[in-house]
Amino acid sequence: MKINILENFNAQIQNLAADKSISHRFAIFSLLTNSTNRAKNYLLAEDTLNTLEIIKNLGAKVERKEDEVKIIPPLNISSPNCVLECGNSGTAMRLMIGFLSALEGFFVLSGDQYLNNRPMKRICEPLKKIGAKIYGREHANLAPLCIEGAKLEAFDYMSEISSAQVKTAMILAAFNAKQTCYFKERELSRNHSENMLKAMQAPLKVSQDGLSLEIQPLKEALKPLDIIIPNDPSSAFYFVLAAILLPHSKICIKNILLNPTRIEAYKVLEKMGAKITYKFYENSFESIGEIYAQSSELKAVEVSERISWLIDEAPALAIAFSQAKGTSILRNAKELRVKESDRIRSVVENLKKCGIDAQELEDGFKITGGVPQSAKIQSFADHRIAMSFAILGLICGIEIDDEKCIQTSFPNFKDILKNLGARIDY
Repeated sequence: MKINILENFNAQIQNLAADKSISHRFAIFSLLTNSTNRAKNYLLAEDTLNTLEIIKNLGAKVERKEDEVKIIPPLNISSPNCVLECGNSGTAMRLMIGFLSALEGFFVLSGDQYLNNRPMKRICEPLKKIGAKIYGREHANLAPLCIEGAKLEAFDYMSEISSAQVKTAMILAAFNAKQTCYFKERELSRNHSENMLKAMQAPLKVSQDGLSLEIQPLKEALKPLDIIIPNDPSSAFYFVLAAILLPHSKICIKNILLNPTRIEAYKVLEKMGAKITYKFYENSFESIGEIYAQSSELKAVEVSERISWLIDEAPALAIAFSQAKGTSILRNAKELRVKESDRIRSVVENLKKCGIDAQELEDGFKITGGVPQSAKIQSFADHRIAMSFAILGLICGIEIDDEKCIQTSFPNFKDILKNLGARIDY
């Protein structure tokens, strides 16, 4: 796929891509209810469609009609006669490990060649310590994973990494544990699970700072969900970045999730000098609104805090760094090494091909702004690498090898680019 240079644009986007994190959780949390769950604007991408297939194989009835997904949970979850395929989604696999580990039955989770080489130890190890029976390669660090459901002991767990996936997996396990469980983390991770579960009247208490949770075993089914899923701020980030980098450009994106744990990358852009404003709406369980951005001159920045709040946007932030005046640094982001690709290496190698001075750090990267050159880059089968460099392509023209990975999270990404005026050749 070749992305050609775009001079400028002025756009308003309503139909972006629904939030992936909330879509996954809607599907999985529906299994905790005993009535019909409804969601409008569910993300119909490969990752989240796989999650719907997983819950169908666990006995749920899933209906898709126009822009609504309806889920009727089974009375009882029993062992499926097939492998539960997670595709490329680490979120689906990690959350399902937590959910299934405390249920009666036998389950096998697997994914594509990339997901099956991503580490699952951070989830499996604490669960095995409280009685979970999980088997897999490298002592259940690598999928395929076999789970023999067991009644779990109570836990009081301090997570050394800030991870919404770890937190949610432990919450789901705690709902079927023998007694009250406690979870703590040193830095607040994304809190969609807590927000949604509290709206479902789950027996979950959250400390004022959000860092400590008390989870009671479930005594009754949770209140079913009836929600409109907002658009994904991680998906919106690419087009906001494009408006900032291209001269004489403006953008407005509507119905966007504005949870503080999801817009940290936008705050970094603001520190760099980007002109970004927000408009908030009222909503029952999340902050939702609009984002406005326009052409801006960027200056270098150093980023080392709240990394879990911007980890998905880090490759796109690298593109912003490459167009800023001075040298920017991202640190404390070693988690990027174990995403769909080694995103530190993927970013640096591709920026170098474009003539940008970029350097790998053990836990991040160092990038000096410059004039990018047209080049052919590799996506490394990583959707966020492909989309990030597509935005750089609007400035210098870029050919991306294997862009099909974009389908995992953002099926209409290329359509939106075309609507902005970009020319894409194949």
